[in-house]
Amino acid sequence: MTGPAGAGPLRHLVVLRHAKSAWPEGVPDHERPLAPRGRRDAPAAGRALAEAGLLPDLALCSTAVRARQTWELACAQWDTPPPVRFEAGVYAADVPELLDAVRSAPAEVDTLLLVGHNPGLEELVLDLAGDGLDDMLEQVGVKFPTSAIAVLAWRGTHWHDLSPGTALLTNVIVARGKG
Repeated sequence: MTGPAGAGPLRHLVVLRHAKSAWPEGVPDHERPLAPRGRRDAPAAGRALAEAGLLPDLALCSTAVRARQTWELACAQWDTPPPVRFEAGVYAADVPELLDAVRSAPAEVDTLLLVGHNPGLEELVLDLAGDGLDDMLEQVGVKFPTSAIAVLAWRGTHWHDLSPGTALLTNVIVARGKG
């Protein structure tokens, strides 16, 4: 595959796994905050997206504390953060649920950011990508660590047209902060 299949404008789905989380005793999974490393890596993810020219028009973010904190620290790196929708359905979601969330994006959104969790995000990327540049598909299949970013390009008039195998995995970035 030499490029995203389909007709319509070029769109990008940017998938960001939340940054490294802490495991405080007695804290429910949904409420776990970022660990110190996560607080360093999340801003690095925001900078990486800006440097790659992949600032989103809209973000869909899990309601889990660690995902929300990742979003807040990443978008603080941009001059003008886009609108964000915090979606409970993205937390602990499988591929069909994640795809439903993505397909709900308005047609005017060209670059959509999805901030969530594994294993769902990794499986979504592998499901949507019909092909990938270099060894990117293999890389995601081996490991999609915290603060990892996968960029899927595809052509379509509406987000509800996005279907398995129709996107091209064009970039994988593992953002790491200094510290």
